[in-house]
Amino acid sequence: MAKHIVESKTAIPTTQIESLIRIIRGEKVILDSDLASLYEVETKILTQTVRRNMSRFPADFMFQLTREEFDHLRSQSVSSRWGGRRYLPYAFTEQGVAMLSSVLRSEHAVKVNIEIIRAFVRLRQILASNKRLAQKFDELELKYDDQFKKVFEAIKQLMAPSTNEKKRPIGFVWDNNDKE
Repeated sequence: MAKHIVESKTAIPTTQIESLIRIIRGEKVILDSDLASLYEVETKILTQTVRRNMSRFPADFMFQLTREEFDHLRSQSVSSRWGGRRYLPYAFTEQGVAMLSSVLRSEHAVKVNIEIIRAFVRLRQILASNKRLAQKFDELELKYDDQFKKVFEAIKQLMAPSTNEKKRPIGFVWDNNDKE
């Protein structure tokens, strides 16, 4: 008898996942509470599972935030969804998220992991594209520097106030010498 794979309730939009990716210590990461929400489990359950499998999560896969990092994140957050934590949150890199699929074995977790990895890949592509665009702009700037410099100088001259013209006051000026 063939097994039927049950589709997840709703597909998670990549943009929603991308909004959860933060840069901490120069790494693109997702926090444990955000992952737990995506996986539809309690943060406590997620972290317990990770702690039972710590050998699978070296420092470049996951790290725990310092008190200063956590306070900084909390101060940036508009809503207070951080309340009641007894420990500092864990941050998972792309590799750490991939490793989570080996310890979280539900069908939903596998599907969520696929979407999260796609979001990391898309973010990496966007960043690479922006670097290429900036490089092309620099090349164009070097190539056409003299021509643009003349244009910008002309614009600056037009924008600069003339110093030899006498400025006329704005509005009505009453002149007492004009008596009729």
